[in-house]
This record gives sequence, C-alpha cells and structure tokens, in this order.
Amino acid sequence: MIETWMKKHAPLYTAATRHPFILSIRDGSIDVSAFKRWLGQDYLFVRAFVPFVASVLLKACKESDEGSDMEVILGGVASLNDEISWFKAEASKWNVPLTTLLPQKANLDYCSFLESLISPEVEYTVAVTAFWAIEAVYQESFAHCLQEGSKTREDLKETCERWGNDGFGQYCKSLQSIANRCLSKAPDDVVSRAERVVLRVLELEVEFWNMSLEEI
Repeated sequence: MIETWMKKHAPLYTAATRHPFILSIRDGSIDVSAFKRWLGQDYLFVRAFVPFVASVLLKACKESDEGSDMEVILGGVASLNDEISWFKAEASKWNVPLTTLLPQKANLDYCSFLESLISPEVEYTVAVTAFWAIEAVYQESFAHCLQEGSKTREDLKETCERWGNDGFGQYCKSLQSIANRCLSKAPDDVVSRAERVVLRVLELEVEFWNMSLEEI
C-alpha cells in the first residue's frame, strides 16, 4: 500500500524529500543561518515527537498482532534520548541558544498534528503509518546528501549521516513493513485515514523545510 501511495503522490513525496533546503545541503550552497534555524526548531520538534512515539509503542502493545512490532518501535523510543543529546551538543557547537528558542508556526502546526495522533481513538495502523512517514522523509532526504555527486560541507556530514546512514534506512524499512502489514488487514476507512495522515505529514515536512529557509 505504501509503495502505491508513493507513486500516487509522487510530486508531494518528492517535494518533501528533495526540498531546496536539502538540495542546498547536498550542493554545498546552504546558508548557515538556515541550517541553524532548522537545528533549533528540530530540537523543539523532537521533544514533542517523544510522547507521540511513546503513544505508538503503547498502541502496539495493545493492538498489534505481531510481537516484533514492539521491539522495532522500542528501538525508536530508545534512540530519541541520544538524539536530544546530539541536538544539544550541535546547538552548542553552532551557537544556537535553545533555552530562549520559541517554536515557529510551522513547528507549532506539526507538533499540534502529532498531539492529535496520540489520542486513543487513533488506530495503531494510522499512528504507525504516520511514524514511518516522518522517519522516512528524513532518511530519504539526508541520505541524498551523502550519495554520489554530493558536495555536502564536511561540518554538515555528521548531521546527514545521523539520518542518512544504512542502519537508519533499515529501521525505516522495518517500520514500512509494519505499516504495510497493518494496512493490508485494515478496513477501507482506516486505510483512507492513514493515507490522509501520510499526506499531511508530507505537507508539514515541506512547511518545516520552508520555515528553515525563511528569514525571521
């Protein structure tokens, strides 16, 4: 199902994973102020992402028919502590003041969307599909910055490798397999809701990248 959606909504998927912000990292032309803006805002986003991922784990425990789902999602939860520490270290390196940082509108919109998915009324199938989409956009985007022909700055390669590495790619494939399995067993109305959620994730990712390029 996910592969079908990616073809059906290819322009939006490409807009999210080949955004000018990402392309500017890949070709080495990125403005440092844009990167610093993304870094600070994404730190705030990850803190809001934690309760969402925890809610997906809880839904998996209650609703999944496959025990290995919990292990895959638990790995995602565990990695977020390291991710927050990484953001703090990077912010210090790039002189981004996290304590006084306020979320911009695109960030607030995305975090509000995540909060809506935490509701117990949102099915596990919908939530885990959203989780896959969020992770997959970063994996596809930052892996592109490491592929042949890229001119990514040396001081940005660690950022790209964080989400563009093969291990994270395999993790995203595991999430995709979980989502596909759940979707294959779900009734049509749940599949439709999951598709709408994926589209909203892609729209919000584009808005987040846009925010990173905007002068504030």
